[in-house]
Formats: sequence, C-alpha cells, structure tokens
Amino acid sequence: MNTQHMFRTVLMALVASACVAGPSHAISGTVRVTIAKAALVVGGGAGRGVLTFHHRNYPFTIQGLSLGVTAGASINKLVGRADYINELSDFSGTYSMVGAGAALAGGVGGVQLKNDKGVIITLQGTKVGVEVSANISTVVITLDPSRSTPD
Repeated sequence: MNTQHMFRTVLMALVASACVAGPSHAISGTVRVTIAKAALVVGGGAGRGVLTFHHRNYPFTIQGLSLGVTAGASINKLVGRADYINELSDFSGTYSMVGAGAALAGGVGGVQLKNDKGVIITLQGTKVGVEVSANISTVVITLDPSRSTPD
C-alpha cells in the first residue's frame, strides 16, 4: 500500500466519522427567578424569572404545587442555569423535582428541575421566611418570547 493510498484511506475515515450522527449540541442558558411560596401540607408558589439564551433575555412565569410534608412561607431568589436546550420552546413546560430543604429567617436553598423535553434547570439561592419541607413538586414554566430583550 503506497503512502498516497494510505493518506486517502485515513482522510476518508476521518470524513466518515465526522458525518456520523453525534450527540445534540444543546445549549445552556442562565436563569434568575423569584418565587413566593406558602404551604401547610399542600403548598403553592408563583413567581417570575428571566432566561438568558442566545444573548437575549426572555421573561417567564413560574407556578408550582408541592405535595408532602410542608409548612411555612418563604420568598426564594434563585439563580442558576438551564441545560440541554435545543431550541427556545424546549424551556416552557412542566418540570418535576424531588427535594428537601429548610430555611429559618434566611438560608440557602437549591433545586434541580427536569421537564419532558430533557431540559434540566439547576438553581440555588437565598430563602427568606420560615419553611420546612420534604416534598415532591410540579412546576409549570410559561415563557413569553414576545417580551424578549437584548442581553
């Protein structure tokens, strides 16, 4: 086998491997959200946030329901990121989370949410108020792309 033939074979193998379907190049965005929450066994919360994605800010609303051992009221200011977004519409939807946390007149909390489109939101931040919880929650995020602004 001559050098030119070997070079062509290696080059064709490299081109073929580049054409093989690989994992999706999903993009991450940053998330800021403020949620007010009140509960006694069955709780509810609502808030507003901003997703920064592709150099634009997209406002969204968030509503949630938690079932389990929950008592108290709190305001959560959270920041983090949303991973595995293939397109903007992937961000809206129903998210599930499993978590346990507590805050007594201030504290740090964290949560991880996942929707059926594979988007994972990881948030952390401060809690103000009194709340103790160990629950399973469902969160609905509604994106309003018509109100987007440049980053």
